[in-house]
Parts: sequence; C-alpha cells; structure tokens
Amino acid sequence: MTADERNARVELAASYRLLAHFGVSDLTYNHLSARVPGEPTRLLIKPRTMMFEEVTASNLENYDFDDPGLRGGQKVIHAGVLAARSDVHAVFHTHTTANMGVASQEQGLLMVNQHAVSFYRRMAYHEFGGFEFDPAMQGPLLRSLGDMRVALLRNHGALVCGRTIAEAFVLHHFLEMACKGQIAALAGGSKLTLISDALCEEGARQFYAADPVAKDWAACLRLARRLDPSFEE
Repeated sequence: MTADERNARVELAASYRLLAHFGVSDLTYNHLSARVPGEPTRLLIKPRTMMFEEVTASNLENYDFDDPGLRGGQKVIHAGVLAARSDVHAVFHTHTTANMGVASQEQGLLMVNQHAVSFYRRMAYHEFGGFEFDPAMQGPLLRSLGDMRVALLRNHGALVCGRTIAEAFVLHHFLEMACKGQIAALAGGSKLTLISDALCEEGARQFYAADPVAKDWAACLRLARRLDPSFEE
C-alpha cells in the first residue's frame, strides 16, 4: 500500500478508537469511512461484525464502491455519499443517545449553546424512511444532504462528512457536544435562552476561520496513542 493509504488507515482507526473512548457505541453498528488516497472509487471501512474499539489500521477493509461485499448502510450511506460528493473524503455515521434525541425533536438542533452555533444554517435534515438496506434510499438521502457536510437523520442519528478524516472527526465531536447540551437544556422544562441569528452567523464564521481541525487533531492522535497504540498496527 502507499504511504498515503497507510496514513489514512491510521487516522481512520484512531477515529474509531477515540469515538469508542468518548462513548459512541452501538454494538457492531455505525461506520466511519474514508476514500482511499489516490483511488477515488475505493473506500476504507471497518468490518461489519467489529466494534469500534477493535479497529486497527490493518483490519480496515478496502472496497470499490460497487463491491458486492458492501451492504446496507455501508453501500447506501458511505459508498453513496463518497461517489456523489467529490469534495468529501470521509463519512461518519453514528447513533448516539444525544444525536438520536435531537434528530427526533421537531425543531431539530436549536441555537441553545455555542457548539450549536458552529452548525448555524450549515446542516441538513433527512426524513426517516426505514433502515438503509434498500439502494433506492440512496437518492433521497443525497438530495437531503445537498452540498452540506452535516445532517441529522430524523429518528435515526447523525451523518458527518469531511474533506479529511480529521475534519469529519472534529465536526462530529462538536455536533455531539451541541446535541448533548440541547438535551441537558431541555431537561426539567425550563424556558430556553436562544442565541440570536446575528450572533450565530458571526459565531459560525469565527469557528471555521479559526480552523479547529488544525488546533485539535494532533492532540486527538496523541490521546489515541496514550489510550492504546495498538490501533496503528
């Protein structure tokens, strides 16, 4: 394999391990995928029967988008998004208590905390149409996502797309924090204080101008190595 593919494998395996560390776990379900560097129609993804905490650089599977070995969400969501969006090189799909909770609320993500501000007018919503087992579900999902990099899948979970693995990881982290904050703020029935549209727009501009990926990703890799360096094997 090339050095670039090796690096992508290490970063993707680190992402799996770190999400497991932060409590993102739904048994063997959910996947993180990445386009194989230099091979635009191939992706790296974990085996279907493996938990996040078991993933290593070497056990990630390498598939062509049309490979019959890709099934269900691997095919519909991951191969589908990567095939349709040349600007996307990593796709994270998760079910967490927080992102399922907010995805199931009619109002979606509220501008109720500073983490939510990062996604102001920068995310999509996709109506639930059942489990992603049917290839016919790919078209509606892609239409809902449009040119956005983040979507909440109604009554289901979250979809985060990145131009890099690092970007997908960081955006997923902040989306999860925003959802957790919203669930906490709604607890107890207290009246919410929402952030104004003007402040949200300025806050989102500041967030992306600050390049949080450059600030945080190296620290994330250091954490993954401290927790268990076997992900690099």
